Amino acid sequence: MYSERPADGLPQVIAWRSLRPPGGRQTRVLPDGCMDLIWHEGEVFIAGPDTAVQHHPARVPGQTFGLRFAAGTGPQVVGVPADEFTDRQVPLDQVWSPAEVRRVAESPTPDEALRAVAMARWRPPDPALVEVAARARAGWPVDAIAERLDLSARHLQRRVKTAFGYGPKMLTRILRMQRALALARDGTPFASVAALAGYADQAHLSRDVRALAGVPLRSLVT
Repeated sequence: MYSERPADGLPQVIAWRSLRPPGGRQTRVLPDGCMDLIWHEGEVFIAGPDTAVQHHPARVPGQTFGLRFAAGTGPQVVGVPADEFTDRQVPLDQVWSPAEVRRVAESPTPDEALRAVAMARWRPPDPALVEVAARARAGWPVDAIAERLDLSARHLQRRVKTAFGYGPKMLTRILRMQRALALARDGTPFASVAALAGYADQAHLSRDVRALAGVPLRSLVT
């Protein structure tokens, strides 16, 4: 069972919960341009931004709570640039003090503990990074995003890599795929999905989704 909701008081952050019953199946996790702070059965770790699909084997039964930080908000909470965690899962006590992590790990209400520690370190999202994410999700070319924000290509590259874990071209591909997937799951025909999400055509959509997700778009919808 999986559920998610906006995290109270934390813009651009989703609070989620997963309950794995006995005999759970392997999970496919798609790249989404986000960092997660995760509690699982007393262990707390950072899941960095992925560049490709990750396959997680079925774990022992148990609960998992997480905060998913979008729009480059994760590094300001964790205190480390996102590109240091790209395609990695890192125990939080390698980054924060063991005492601070222990308070979260041993809390009887892990979801509240995660939110509290994030609130204590919170700063408002950078409006420029929020706009980068929005334009990338809409399929804007990188040059157009840089021009919109009045940034040089080098400056945009540096800011996006630090905030999201990879450069603007990869971010655009990932967020465009996520928008396409949302449209397809809402019943939009694939040809219309391609146009609405900013792909050149349906073949471009198919190639890019398979490259990032490892399976055709139809497999992710059904």
